[in-house]
Amino acid sequence: MSQSFDEITAQLKRRHRKSARLKWMSMGALILAAAFLVVFIGDMLVKGLPAFQQAQVQVEVSYTEQSMQIPPAAVNDEVRNLVSRGYLRLIPGRMRDNPELMGTTRMEWVLADAEVDQYLKGHYTRLSDSQKRTVDRLEEAGRAELRFNTRFFTSGDSKMPELAGIASAAVGTVLTLIVTMLVSFPIGVMTAVYLEEFAPDNRLTQIIEININNLAAVPSILFGLLGLAIYINFFGVPRSTPLVGGLTLALMTLPVIIIATRTALRSVPDTIRQAAFGVGCSRWQVVRDHVLPLSLPGIMTGSIIGLAQAMGETAPLIIIGMVAFIPDVSTSFTNAATVMPAQIFTWAGEPERAFIEKTAGGILVLLAVLISLNASAVWMRKKFERRW
Repeated sequence: MSQSFDEITAQLKRRHRKSARLKWMSMGALILAAAFLVVFIGDMLVKGLPAFQQAQVQVEVSYTEQSMQIPPAAVNDEVRNLVSRGYLRLIPGRMRDNPELMGTTRMEWVLADAEVDQYLKGHYTRLSDSQKRTVDRLEEAGRAELRFNTRFFTSGDSKMPELAGIASAAVGTVLTLIVTMLVSFPIGVMTAVYLEEFAPDNRLTQIIEININNLAAVPSILFGLLGLAIYINFFGVPRSTPLVGGLTLALMTLPVIIIATRTALRSVPDTIRQAAFGVGCSRWQVVRDHVLPLSLPGIMTGSIIGLAQAMGETAPLIIIGMVAFIPDVSTSFTNAATVMPAQIFTWAGEPERAFIEKTAGGILVLLAVLISLNASAVWMRKKFERRW
C-alpha cells in the first residue's frame, strides 16, 4: 500500500508540474503577443505621428503677370527651391479666382518642399549646404516651422509628398462600405434566418451550409477574381469604382454575416419559440417578433466585425483596379476611387522617404477607424442586451 500511495503521489506531482508549465507557457504566449503589439503600435506612432505635421515657410509672394506663368515667378530665387512646387502651381488659379490679388505683394505662410519638411524633422535630406543654411536662418527668424498638416485630411493623393492626403481614399472607403453593407447585410441576415428557422434539414441545406463555411475560409484575392469576372467582364460595371468594390467585398462579407447571424439565432432559447407557438403565433411571427429582436445584438456585432474586416482588405480591390492614382475626392458610386488600404499600399511603394511617414500615418488612421468600429460593435451589443 505504501508503494502504491507513493506512485499516486508522484503522478499527482507530475500532473501539477505539467499544469504549472502549461500555465507559464500560456502566460508567456500572452506576454509575447502583447510585446509584439506594443512594438508594432510604438513603431507606427514613431513613424506616423510626424505625418500629422508639415513644414511651412513664410515668404514674400508677388501676384504679378509673371506669377501667371508656369512655373510662376511668385517668390524670389533664394527661397523658391524651398517652397513646394505644387503650391507654386496653384498661384495662377488663385489669381484667376481672386482678381483683386493682381499687383499685390504680401507675406504668406506657404507649404514647404518635402526635403525642407524632412530637414526640420531631423531626417536625412537632399538639401544642399546653402539651402540648409537658408532654412536655419528662416527657422531662427520664426519664418520656418512645423504646423498641423490639415492637407493630410483634406486633399487626395499626389506625387509630391507634401501635397499627398488621405481624403479621397477615406471617401472612397466610405462609399465602398455603404455598397457592401446595403448588399451583404439584408441578404446575409435573410439567408441565415431561412437556413436556421425555415429550411428543412436535408442534403441540399447541408451542402449549402458546408459551402458557406468553406467560403468564409477562402483567400480574399479569389473574391477579387470573382468580382472581376462577374461584375466587370460580364455585367460591365465600371472598373475602379466604389460600386464594383462594394459588390466584391459584399461577396467576401456574406459568409461572415451568415455565420454570425445563425450563431445569434441559435443563442435564443427554444422556450421563447415554444411560448410564442403556444399562444398561436405563426412561424414567421415567432421569428419577426421574438427571435430576431433577441438575436439582434449578435447580428449587429457580427455584421460590424465583418464590415471592419472588409475595410482592411486590399487584395480583392487590387484585382478590380482600385489602386489607381486618384487626386480628387470621388462624388459618386460610379466615379473612379481608391480605398485606404490600397492608398497605404501605393504610398509604401513610393521611393521618396517622406512617403514613409505618410504610410505610417495612414495606418494609424485606418487602425483608429477599425478600433472605433469594433468598439461600436461592443457598445451596440451591450445596448441591445440591456434593451431586450
